[in-house]
Amino acid sequence: MPDVVLSLKGIRKNFGESEIISGVDLDVFQGERHAIIGPNGAGKSTLFNLISGLYKVSKGKIELNGKDVTGISPHKINRLGLSRSFQTTNIFPNMSIFENIRCALLWSMEFGYAFWHICDRKKELNEKARGVVKQIGMDDRAFMTAGSLSYADQRALEIGITIASGAEIILLDEPTAGMSRGETERTVAFIRKVTEGKTLIIVEHDMGVVFDVADRISVLVYGEIIATDTPDAIRRNPKVQEAYLGREAG
Repeated sequence: MPDVVLSLKGIRKNFGESEIISGVDLDVFQGERHAIIGPNGAGKSTLFNLISGLYKVSKGKIELNGKDVTGISPHKINRLGLSRSFQTTNIFPNMSIFENIRCALLWSMEFGYAFWHICDRKKELNEKARGVVKQIGMDDRAFMTAGSLSYADQRALEIGITIASGAEIILLDEPTAGMSRGETERTVAFIRKVTEGKTLIIVEHDMGVVFDVADRISVLVYGEIIATDTPDAIRRNPKVQEAYLGREAG
């Protein structure tokens, strides 16, 4: 049995009197591809924000590789090996692809946000940035302005920024949202490539992507996980069909 790298224990999140996450328990194993699905408003992005430290839990405990990370800041969680993307594209549009990746590497390589003329002299930093740019297949466009990329390529760049720190646990929040079928297929192949050997946790509405990528799926409905299982078992689960999948389960 692989090691548990992320453990959620009785996680709850309240905004005022409204409870958005209602006692989530979940273990994610090393190297698995784990999808979290559910209807709009189920609390998927809120759960991601809790895991990555953007939100503070109201109750419960989060462990990362056995270490209690409940309540610590996002940058400290990132340094412990977890990195995430967001639903909306977060890149520096006026900077080049290379500069975007290099900026993502600064903290992980303990440079802080150094001045650019200092960055230009850091051989190890620049070599690592070039390596990530090559890994995401953009080495032929490394100095193209990021804002001039297509939407799908901007999302791919953001995933590159997410993996640049070398984190072993990657959270992707709806990485194929708004893409055509062709763009989605290319992005799924890209995600498989760049997260190989890492632990992937993905929130995604496209059931074709979910069933193609995931080793296990957790179904979140009204802030509660109603099932966690293999894709085939989730597809056949009557409770999941009733709550979410409906006809798509067939």
